[in-house]
Order: sequence, then structure tokens, then C-alpha cells
Amino acid sequence: MFPPFEQERAAGVVLDILQKLGSGSITLIRDSKPSDERNNSLVMFGVLVCKKTDAKEGEFVNLITVSGISCSLKGEIPGIFVEPVVSNGQILKALEENDLEIHELTDKIKKEVLPQKQAELKKQREKLCDASLLKVFDKYSFCCADKKERKLLDIIDYQKTKKLPPTGTGDCCAPKLLNYAFKNSLVPLSMAETKIHFVLNGKTAQIEHTGKKPEFYPPCDSRCSLILPAILGLEILYRDSDIIVVNKQSGVLSVPGRGPEKQDCIVNRVKKLFPDCIEQPSVHRLDMETSGLLVLAFTKEAHRELNRQFEAREVQKKYIALIDGILAKKGIEKSGTMELFFRLDIENRPHQIWDRENGKSAVTQWQIENVEYYTAPDKSRRPATRVTFIPHTGRTHQLRLAAADSHGFGLPIIGDTLYGHCEKGERLLLHASELSFTHPRTKQKMDFLCPPEF
Repeated sequence: MFPPFEQERAAGVVLDILQKLGSGSITLIRDSKPSDERNNSLVMFGVLVCKKTDAKEGEFVNLITVSGISCSLKGEIPGIFVEPVVSNGQILKALEENDLEIHELTDKIKKEVLPQKQAELKKQREKLCDASLLKVFDKYSFCCADKKERKLLDIIDYQKTKKLPPTGTGDCCAPKLLNYAFKNSLVPLSMAETKIHFVLNGKTAQIEHTGKKPEFYPPCDSRCSLILPAILGLEILYRDSDIIVVNKQSGVLSVPGRGPEKQDCIVNRVKKLFPDCIEQPSVHRLDMETSGLLVLAFTKEAHRELNRQFEAREVQKKYIALIDGILAKKGIEKSGTMELFFRLDIENRPHQIWDRENGKSAVTQWQIENVEYYTAPDKSRRPATRVTFIPHTGRTHQLRLAAADSHGFGLPIIGDTLYGHCEKGERLLLHASELSFTHPRTKQKMDFLCPPEF
């Protein structure tokens, strides 16, 4: 994952903690039972520097935590120590029901000599372990940037996927820190995490000093990436003091619409998470139903320069779409460029209609990638064509019309509510997968690749 906030300020707090651990004014306590395999281990230290919404200049709140559920800090902690979202005791209680049977099956597996019988016992144990993990994960919920509490199993959409996340998901530093911050109306400013090795001496952990400067890490890909986008309200792919690049999810507006029900959008989420952002950070947009790469500006200078690049058509974009049918059967070439002319249908907003005389030119390049089978929400399967679109203009619904209109392919993108058909549980299968532009301050070429989920 890309670090969602700058690291420098929080890194300074981490260094202070490490010095205090070295001097003994802070002690790392391990609450789990000692064992030979756990005498030498490592832990992640995490710091989130925040401010209160009504804070004076220079007033900050340091949130400090460690990874896992069995370690804590005691002593002269320069801030608030954040406890695990779910305690060690709560987890042990959730595991209690199947614990004895799991241990009995493990003993049987060790004694069993027949491979087939051993495999059957392992399947039984795996089923019980999954049931126990489900009980554990059901206890996790997180306060998010929008102040809503979301259960871990809802965030990962367990009811749909039936896939459990890796063990320990929710116990990393970043989810704990952000959950505490949002629950207590704190505004995150800086976050840093580092890895510390220790040797267990009873319940006290002695830090191993390597003599090297600590290395700082972003939130992990294996666990944090599953839940942080939901907690933050944004999947951040890149961020610096000038710009932010996000992977917009389908179903969220790019910019606010008219009315209170249309205020939740990427622009407002960015402004809420980064209060120093300019009032109007948007430089381009994606349809609400389209997912993918979106760049926004934090400063007026960056906004002005990115706007210039979009207007001068210096920004390169690529989209992936899944077309409902086989284009080759309609005589569509494998690649090509089309120019279509559309205008707003004033009697049926926001639809666009073909108008050769009064419509605006929409130029689109395409490349057919392959033909595959699409599985609908009702589990039925039908053939579909995967296409890469490269728009050379930026007209409203340009790619949706290039696919669906009779002057284009004549076959809609799957899940298109305006120009095709969308079944319950389906989404528009159109994704902005590549975005290239010049950084507005450094003038460095920026290339982003974000594959679709479909």
C-alpha cells in the first residue's frame, strides 16, 4: 500500500519511543504465555499524529500502538497508547468452543498412517478452524472517516465471497490507530510504522539493538489493503504535497451533485481526510458507475497545471470494458478508431443521443483483447468481449456510447444502467486502468496502472 499520510512528523515520535525503550523509561510488555518459539520475535510500532478539530496551531495528539493483540507499552509514553480493537481475552473466548476438538483432531492426524484418512481428518480440522476464525472476525468493527461503524466481515463482503481474510487482519497498527482517531473525532496528519526485534525475558521484552536507523514501512498489502480503503473512504495509490491519485470504486460520485443525498463523493472524501486541500481539487471525473484512476490536486498551482494538461490533451488514459456479446460476430475489427457525434437528450437527461449535425465529436480508439465467459449474479454464464478503450476526447458517456450505440459497436458494456441492462448485484464493467501525466511541480512523468477487479 502507498502510505496514506506523510511519515516525517510521526517518524520523529517513533524515534523518541525507541530511545525511551533503550533507556528503560518505556517497557514493552508481552501478555501472551512464554514459549520457546516466541522468545525471539518482532513487533511493529505505529504512530499516528493527529489534531483535534478545534486545536490551536501546534497542538497535536500522538496515538501510539503495537501490532498484534499480545503486546503493550508501559511507562513514559509520549501520547495515547491505543489498545487492540478486539482484546486477547475476547479472541480466546471466541476460539474456546472448537479449541478442544481442534487439538484432538491434530493428535489424531499425527498418529494416523493412512494418507486418505489423514486427509479427511485435516479437512475436518480446517472446517473447525474456519468456523473459529469466523467467530473471531465477527467481533471486529471499525469507525471510519465518515463516522460510520463497519464490521470487518461487511468490509470484505464475506457473505458474497465466503473467503476469510488472513489471520491477524485488523490487528496491524494502521487500522487500530485510524479506528481510534475517527472514533474520537481526531484528524490524522502523519503516520509511520517501523519493525522492532525483541527477546522475551519473562513478560518484559528486551529490544535488540542493531545499530541501524529504523526503516519505516507503509501499511501492509496482505491485511491492511483489505480494510484501510473502507476505513479511509479512499483507496490511495499515490499522494504527495501537490496531488493525490485514487482508485475510485464503482457507485461513488467523482464530484458532489445537487442535493444533500449527492454530497458523498471522492472530492468531499479527499477534503475531509486532508483538510488543507483546496476547495475545488477535481481536474477530471469518472461516471458514478465507472471505477478506476482519478487524480486530484491539493494546491491551486497543481490544479491549474493539471487542468492545462487535460485541456491540451497531454494526459493519456486507458479503460478496460467487458462488452455484452461477441464483437467479432458483428464484424468489428480487432482494433481501430471511431468518431461519433452526440449531444444531451434534453427530454431524457442524462442520456446522450446521436446527432451528426449538432453533436460534439467523440473520438475513441479500441483494441479487442479476448473473448471470455462472464458469470452474472444469478450464476448464469454468457460470452463477453474484453476491450481496451483509449479516448482521445473527453465527452460525457463517450465509452458507454462507443459500445452501445448503433453507430459504434451496437453492444452495451455489461451492467450499463443507461444504455444497456443492469441486473441486481451487478455493476458497470468499465474501469479506468491507466493514467499518465506530468507532475505539476516536479515535471516528472507519472504513470499509473490499476487493473480492474473484473
